[in-house]
Amino acid sequence: MEQFINEFITILRYEKNLSENSVLSYQNDLLKFVSFLNENNIDDFDLVNSKIISQYFELQRKSNISTATSARYMTSIKKFFQFLEENNYINKNPTIVLSKVKISRKLPDVLSFEEIDKILNTPNINEITGLRDKAILELLYSSGLRVSELINMKIGDLFFDDEIIRVLGKGSKERVVPIGTSAIYWIKKYLLNSRPFLENKMKSQNYLFLNKRGTKLSRMFIWQIVDKYSKEAGINKEVHPHIFRHSFATHLLEGGADLRAVQEMLGHSDISTTQIYTHIDRNYIKQVHRDHHPRG
Repeated sequence: MEQFINEFITILRYEKNLSENSVLSYQNDLLKFVSFLNENNIDDFDLVNSKIISQYFELQRKSNISTATSARYMTSIKKFFQFLEENNYINKNPTIVLSKVKISRKLPDVLSFEEIDKILNTPNINEITGLRDKAILELLYSSGLRVSELINMKIGDLFFDDEIIRVLGKGSKERVVPIGTSAIYWIKKYLLNSRPFLENKMKSQNYLFLNKRGTKLSRMFIWQIVDKYSKEAGINKEVHPHIFRHSFATHLLEGGADLRAVQEMLGHSDISTTQIYTHIDRNYIKQVHRDHHPRG
């Protein structure tokens, strides 16, 4: 059975051009399902019916996995059996009669503008690495980048005259994102007064942000500096890099930005992913009403 999974994974990777993280998620989900089938002495996908799949999800439910994870498992299994059917590897697709798992989405945490401002003003800009960190935080908030997009950004992706940057997102999809004047100012300061002291001509490969060895930063390093400066700023929340992305989107919508424009800036393929921020915006409005209306 694993040979069918391998073929399916190859198609996702090279034909569908999915990101490596997405490909690995599909692979792990399907191998977990196959392990369940093996435990029940099922060694042929043609022997799988809707009852067996339902039993699998009932087992997952009892293990207290989240609805989001359960929905991902369902998507992986449905798409895989669709692939098997389309290639005549099975006679009947057992997932057709299965209903979708309803997802109760947890609203992402966001920071207020005042909290963001405190974090942005924390790095010591008189130090080489402090100036770099200031530029990183400014860019995260100004453009809502994912960590992977930030660490892989190169100097050639900056177009300051047009106030935009080029971003290589999930699935190697390229998009253009506006960048604010404050982020431009601090990145220029970093390029002039910090990066030349970090650069290693043999190793830097034109990456925008560099570590002390002159190579590109790691994902973990971005997590560490965000955590460091948030604590130094006295923010009593669990702050991670993605919270800058959530805050970027939420603050835009609070300011009246068009949902599809925010979708484009974030690089979401499905607008329903972006719509979660409208729920945050509504919660913000309701909180303002409660705080300030005389009968709230």
